[in-house]
Amino acid sequence: MTSDEPSSEVLVEASEGILTITINRPAAKNAMTLYAATRIAAALDELDSRDDLRIGILTGAGGTFCAGMDLKGFLRGERPSLPGRGFGGLTRQPPSKPLIAAVEGYALAGGFELVLACDLVVASESAQFGVPEVKRGLAATAGGLMRLPRQLPSRIALELALTGDMFPATRAYQYGLINRLVPAGQTLEEARRLATTIAGNGPLSVAASKRVVVESQDWTSEEMWDKQAELTEHVFVSQDAREGSAAFAEKRKPVWQGR
Repeated sequence: MTSDEPSSEVLVEASEGILTITINRPAAKNAMTLYAATRIAAALDELDSRDDLRIGILTGAGGTFCAGMDLKGFLRGERPSLPGRGFGGLTRQPPSKPLIAAVEGYALAGGFELVLACDLVVASESAQFGVPEVKRGLAATAGGLMRLPRQLPSRIALELALTGDMFPATRAYQYGLINRLVPAGQTLEEARRLATTIAGNGPLSVAASKRVVVESQDWTSEEMWDKQAELTEHVFVSQDAREGSAAFAEKRKPVWQGR
């Protein structure tokens, strides 16, 4: 490992079913490097492969989420994207388990595209989003141009893409881009509360529900019911389905097995 690839660029912590992934380059506003992208991809693989992990949180250290691509690396010919995985090891292949973005400060360019690739967003009232690539003669090709019009009204999405201007969290919240808006410094705490709620639910149910919500955007009206059944029927015949019903009847907390 060279000095340009410190293991501390991304911190990973597992606790109570939650995997917290922290981009840890605060002096560089958590700008993404190829090494950091590789570490994030590995952490997301761990999230999906471990039965004891139910949900992930992606955040940034030092009061900033991610200011985008590390431009010094770009000038050296390095782009922080992985084949099949995309920018930051995330944008082209999000995990099958839910992922929450906990955003403080700036989430710009590729940093904003990381947020758009997450399932839920908790942000501070002072957070700022944006895809400023057009201001630098580039384009937001890590999913931003495609995900923005799916997550925002089309004209608002086009405004962001064409102007490259900042999009304050308070305005983003009004348009439904953010799930929970909190005072500065409280995003990770709030994201953990949200993650704990989700982690307490049936893992098969959560996984199937996410797949239907995400994948159904491309389904036709003729096929949607059959495709939904393909993704959910196993839930109703699972041990967890019986356990959930029994726990409700017995007024106790369910013990999920994931099968």
